Amino acid sequence: MLDKKSHFAVVLFLLTLGTAYAGDCVLQVTRTSCPGKEAESYSKCAGKQSCNQSVAVASALLCASEAKSNCANKRYEITKYKKVTATYDGASVEGGKDFCTGHPDYPHANKPDCK
Repeated sequence: MLDKKSHFAVVLFLLTLGTAYAGDCVLQVTRTSCPGKEAESYSKCAGKQSCNQSVAVASALLCASEAKSNCANKRYEITKYKKVTATYDGASVEGGKDFCTGHPDYPHANKPDCK
């Protein structure tokens, strides 16, 4: 059985182990705005349609999970669709696929406008 100090040391070691091997996950996010809503839709990318977001994760699988979670959209009347691809340590994750394809938060993805 571990005493409190040993238990703390083991927990601390495990916590630092995960961050010591974190790779470079870069999410490439491109938004398609609803007509006339470009400025508001692109505001999360400093006014640009596309931008990169870096996330420290321990594997390509976790990078893919981060990409999928970035597809969420609650601003249907502003952002029609997002395309999110990812690289992990410089290599494309899952062949460079768009993780937002078929995401349920995009009811207007295949329509000409956001209505």
